[in-house]
Amino acid sequence: MTLKEKDLQYIWHPYTHQKNMLPPIPIVKGEGALLIDQEGKTYIDAISSWWVNIHGHAHPYIAEKLFEQAKKLEHVIFTGFTHEPAVTLATGLINLLPPNFSKIFYSDNGSTATEVAIKMSLQYWLNIGEKKSKILAFNHSYHGDTFGAMSVSNRSIFNAAFEDKLFDVIFIDTPGSDNLQQLIAFIGLQTDIACFIYEPLLQGAGGMLMYEPEPMNDLLTYIRSQNILCIADEVLTGFYRTGTFFASDQLEVKPDVICLSKALTGGTMALGVTACTQKIYDAFVSDDKARTFYHGHSFTANPLACTAAIASLHLLQKDECLANIQWICKKQEEFLSELSISKKKLETKNHRVCGTIAAFEIITSQSDNYLNNLGTLFTEFCINNGVYLRPLGNTIYIMPPYCITDEQLSKIYDVILAFLAQGEMA
Repeated sequence: MTLKEKDLQYIWHPYTHQKNMLPPIPIVKGEGALLIDQEGKTYIDAISSWWVNIHGHAHPYIAEKLFEQAKKLEHVIFTGFTHEPAVTLATGLINLLPPNFSKIFYSDNGSTATEVAIKMSLQYWLNIGEKKSKILAFNHSYHGDTFGAMSVSNRSIFNAAFEDKLFDVIFIDTPGSDNLQQLIAFIGLQTDIACFIYEPLLQGAGGMLMYEPEPMNDLLTYIRSQNILCIADEVLTGFYRTGTFFASDQLEVKPDVICLSKALTGGTMALGVTACTQKIYDAFVSDDKARTFYHGHSFTANPLACTAAIASLHLLQKDECLANIQWICKKQEEFLSELSISKKKLETKNHRVCGTIAAFEIITSQSDNYLNNLGTLFTEFCINNGVYLRPLGNTIYIMPPYCITDEQLSKIYDVILAFLAQGEMA
């Protein structure tokens, strides 16, 4: 079946300005780093389809494991039952998480993983008989689109329509050598902080903002000294995106809770994980039924999703994959060095790399934010040249799947340089 524009009239696409939007491109196939439309045109998926497809598209190993599992068990309620894929995945993740982690709670996606973490942390203090209800978070943060996740996210265009419905949160800047002591002094004046939620080292949707581990370690050390639970939102940063398996691996101070999703299943199925320490879990083990964690989802621990995640973890452990990750990190550094000296009509600034992710801003007459009009023009230019890049306004970022080839990555760079050279945005 060939889809025509009239066939798409009932679809409401996410994060898309509906008036005068570009017609969506019908994709019929994926192969490695490529997306293929119904006309046979290919597009290099330079952002791993919203950061999830770390192994590329239609990976045969993941597909094979899904097929085998689908013939045995597609789904079962996860209250009163369990199954091998959920047990195997939980065991594998616990072996990769910091040593003090002991429990895996499954949900559906990144937003629900952070919802679980927030509820779990707040109820922890209630269960042990302490009154702590305030939450600490970073400015420019993004933790999801459900109400709890929106509440702990930066107030922005993403949640402006609901601002009066969001609960109060204490927001601070990310730490650096210049403001660390001010942040510590400010936190010291607060009372009753239950938890601190943060995206370690990289704030994704907030603009691919990166910060250093050393001052963050000092900040976490102080926050821990104040008996505040720490929640690391690794929905984006996990699974080698920042160069290490978890971004938290680059920090000496480990969190009490870690949220995972996106690349968890290699982009194949929707799945969320909230992992916690034994200390937190123990607060929910009681004869008092009011201390139960009353949270769950219809598709909690879906066997197919767990199977995809297990297969993705197997692929991540292969020497070839690990070598590709290190190669991508190096190539991203080299490209930004080239970008700094290349001749172009559109100037750039804030060149930065965190592991496999490269980012920079294109200088325009508009403000640097998500609503900058450059984003739409840039995406259209790239699409017309066989590359899919979807910037955050005028923030350009490259986040390729780990299977990308040298030729494909070079083409991404060439298309970006061509856009900057033609200078139509000036």
